[in-house]
Amino acid sequence: MTYPPSSGDWQDPTRPLGGLPDDSQQPGQQSAPSASVGDQPGLGQPAGGVPYPPTDPYPGAYPPAGYPAGANPPGAYPPGAYPTGANPPGAYPTGAYPGYGYPQPQTNSMAIVALVLSLFGLMSCITAPVGAVLGHIAQKQIRETGERGEGMAKAAIIVGWILTGLVALLIVFYVVAFVIIATESASTV
Repeated sequence: MTYPPSSGDWQDPTRPLGGLPDDSQQPGQQSAPSASVGDQPGLGQPAGGVPYPPTDPYPGAYPPAGYPAGANPPGAYPPGAYPTGANPPGAYPTGAYPGYGYPQPQTNSMAIVALVLSLFGLMSCITAPVGAVLGHIAQKQIRETGERGEGMAKAAIIVGWILTGLVALLIVFYVVAFVIIATESASTV
């Protein structure tokens, strides 16, 4: 396969640089030696050397030039021999800071009491409304102080009022049943 001759000073970047005869060559003439691909700068590369020579990405990590492989530069510790003591040079001090993070807010004790009383209302039926009212008070305290326990206060309110409603329905049922029994027994006598 032959390439068409190049026009003017422009050179086709897809045409190989060496190994093929020059287009301007007459039959019987030898072609001038062409530069190898490695000698020419790549596309978008500046000609004539490297403008920014590579630098050491980790200065001080390796011994400076001129030191043998096993020797250490001045001021460096030999391998395995680090300074003794609680804090080697450059390390953060240990034990100087108390605890981790910020102190957590306390759980509101009234929310705990409200939940206990609401749940105890399952057996006693009297403490359920007390637990619900204490749950409302605990929610107000939690909003003002930022303490934890909002979920417990809400659970105390829900359980307390549901149990209070069930107890009220049970009382109404007993009263109606008692009235019905009393009227039937009075009419039969």
